[in-house]
Amino acid sequence: MYAHAPELLKAIAGLEQATAQVTRLDERLNVLAQLKAATLTSCEYCIDLGSQIARRSGLSDEQLLALPAYRTSPLFSDVEKLVLDYAVAMSRTPVDVPDGLVAKLREHLDAGQLVELTHVIALENMRGRFNLALGIGAAGFSEGMVCAVPERAQARAEAMGSRYRKAVRLKSKTVQIAIEGGVS
Repeated sequence: MYAHAPELLKAIAGLEQATAQVTRLDERLNVLAQLKAATLTSCEYCIDLGSQIARRSGLSDEQLLALPAYRTSPLFSDVEKLVLDYAVAMSRTPVDVPDGLVAKLREHLDAGQLVELTHVIALENMRGRFNLALGIGAAGFSEGMVCAVPERAQARAEAMGSRYRKAVRLKSKTVQIAIEGGVS
């Protein structure tokens, strides 16, 4: 889409390249934060690609499926839960990041790492909102594999309350997920 606005394409390519080169923040924290932001915007493309990147970074299918219930899941460390809390707070409209959360993050991250974390979450929100506005859907990066569950889909699944297996349709591609009475 950015090809229709070459000046923006050049700028966004530079931003994406610079973002790919930052390495102060632990890769797993980076991936978790971006994927959580993607699930909160419900951007199919971002979730599709982000789930593939997460798998390549070592996240298991169980962790991908547990993302909506990360607060109570033993699959995430305390630091990972703080990072995920930050992604949730930053992805709200309006943004609502409590001072106490930032203070807790500063106990584990230096100033540069916190800036990188904030940047990747903000960038993922921009990507998701751009893609959603222009109707850009899944591209098949995770086709046939487990994919993180968009927050809205997880809420609907939990409201149903029963054990079931479901295929979530991501525009033209189908990604298999298993939700059994919610994910823990």
